[in-house]
Amino acid sequence: MKILAIETSCDDTSVSVLETPSTVLSSIVSSQIDIHKEFGGVVPEIAARAHIKNMIPVLDEALNVANSKMDNIDIIATTKGPGLIGSLIVGVNTAKTLAYMYKKPLIAVHHTEGHIYANFLGKKPENQPQFPLVCLTASGGHTNIIYMKSHLDYEIVGDTEDDAAGEAFDKVAKMLGLGYPGGPIVSKLAQKGNPSAFNFPRVDLTKKPERNEEGFLVKAEESLDFSFSGLKTAVLREVKKLTTEGKALTEKQKNDICASFQEIATDILTRNLLRAVKKFEPKSVLLSGGVAANLLLREKIQLELKKIKCSASFFFPELEYCMDNAAMIGAVAYIRAQNNKFVTQGDLTPDPNLRLR
Repeated sequence: MKILAIETSCDDTSVSVLETPSTVLSSIVSSQIDIHKEFGGVVPEIAARAHIKNMIPVLDEALNVANSKMDNIDIIATTKGPGLIGSLIVGVNTAKTLAYMYKKPLIAVHHTEGHIYANFLGKKPENQPQFPLVCLTASGGHTNIIYMKSHLDYEIVGDTEDDAAGEAFDKVAKMLGLGYPGGPIVSKLAQKGNPSAFNFPRVDLTKKPERNEEGFLVKAEESLDFSFSGLKTAVLREVKKLTTEGKALTEKQKNDICASFQEIATDILTRNLLRAVKKFEPKSVLLSGGVAANLLLREKIQLELKKIKCSASFFFPELEYCMDNAAMIGAVAYIRAQNNKFVTQGDLTPDPNLRLR
């Protein structure tokens, strides 16, 4: 079974051809980073126009690398949402047009489930994550903890009340004038800084103990939800304090801010994931999304899992599959096809606010 998958939820135009999650025949990504750098972030209208320009060349390259033609493709899959509406329209309409022209069945995929299934790519079935599993998905648009008892069975047990983790990295980079995308730059400078230089807050959304009817204090269940706005505001406050009277931040100050911010952000992500692991006792623990490329976060999770003597296997995607890519969309489509979860032309419409079900 050959699946052609398309991903255009934000600013990367990607097409992939795969036979199974274990067998990726091609994974082509055309990045728009250079286009959006001058604006300090993704401009939706520009992103949509770039997708239109890039789609056919990326599609042709994906087919060529996979040594395939459209006649050899069995299924076409695309990201339905969430994402930027203009970007989603390009991918969805391309998928629908190809499906109509070549009489192929369609599969719609949620972007976040794609990130989860990035952990299955390139691994033989016996080496893939086992259920039940807990997955931390952290990227520029999403920060969730998801519990899965089986394939395609999603329960969001932790969510963000405001900024996503990747978004917080980007905003801190912008405060420091470091450019876009911020995550890799902040992580690079953090290696030169002191992670204890600034005491930024570790926001915990766990409710305070409350008295029951008998008057005894009862502890609330530890929260799995996230909030990064307070941490981001604390960084902004420190930047303003250091730049009073027209002073510019020194390189050392920038490095220390990056190191301190990254230390706290990764602490928060690790803490909540470990809480979920203790609660659900999964067989597998997954990390996914753009922030999954952060080496400090990977190290912390591995260390904390060892500390609690967790028997679950820990998975994170190859670096090329941490960022948005169509191969992860194809991995989901493979499982959906096995479960006969196809959609019609009329049902496949882009949804920028699509919920994970």
